[in-house]
Amino acid sequence: MTQSISLQRIDKVRAVSRAIVRELGFMQKGLAGTDLSPSAVHTILELGYGTVTKASDLGDMLHLEKSTVSRLVQKLTEDGLIEAKSNHADRRTRQLDLTKNGRVLLKTLEEFGRMQMRSAFEHLSNDDLTKVEAGLALFAKALRGLGSSASGSTAVEIRQGYYSSVIASVVGLHATYYATNYGFGAVFERKVATEMSEFMGRLESPMNTTFSAFLGETLLGSVSLDGEDLGKGVGHLRWFIVSPESQGMGIGNLLLEKATSFVDATGFDRTRLWTFKGLDTARHLYEKHGFELTRETPGRQWGTEVIEQEFERKRT
Repeated sequence: MTQSISLQRIDKVRAVSRAIVRELGFMQKGLAGTDLSPSAVHTILELGYGTVTKASDLGDMLHLEKSTVSRLVQKLTEDGLIEAKSNHADRRTRQLDLTKNGRVLLKTLEEFGRMQMRSAFEHLSNDDLTKVEAGLALFAKALRGLGSSASGSTAVEIRQGYYSSVIASVVGLHATYYATNYGFGAVFERKVATEMSEFMGRLESPMNTTFSAFLGETLLGSVSLDGEDLGKGVGHLRWFIVSPESQGMGIGNLLLEKATSFVDATGFDRTRLWTFKGLDTARHLYEKHGFELTRETPGRQWGTEVIEQEFERKRT
């Protein structure tokens, strides 16, 4: 049943929304201390986070017409901030990515945004901050139509440890995502399924754990920590995945916060992970949480030749 919402409540939320837009500078000619339009700034941010990789996805996210997106991409390309690369998974499309200058700008935008939020929040209590975070998250989900009216709940829940179907669910996310975007096949799927099944047999060890994010009973993403396979004092971050539908919701960041808190509390001297070149969203999150690239080399351990990367995070 659809609840009846008063016009007074609706107008109050609209007024607050307008105030947020004004105070964050969206009515100004330049946004975030740049001379770029709001849509251009959002493009740099979303490409940097890996939320979008194609022009068509960019149009859907920013609610822009195809012609407007084309002009926007052309302008940012001419400015040397983004570039279009071949999409190995779909030859009909081009994959967008930030250039070196674009990544410098991304860092500037992040610093500007964090300064804004720090200034706004520094006088709030922890309880008030929690309310702000929860309220904005619910508002964003409502606007995106992601709320679950059937369950009546929109709160993301992080579950630790084993739960029924965890292996099938996480393997399924990996298989679908990497087959669709990178052409990985049966070798990759078997590897994930076999190794994760073996790991789950060791999950009772206090050195091992897995974190999974749920909205209701829908899996949004997962990550595991293996504290036994790389030797004493070394943690192994494994099977980090966020569903495509959940990207942009902060799920990956939340999972890595849980993971790094676990390795620090467990006392690992360092934590390693293996991935491959081109997963820019994940790399951004890894580096944000203290991981550094230590090695790159061509390899085929996932069944397709890629530039394999090793990252390491040392305990601080």
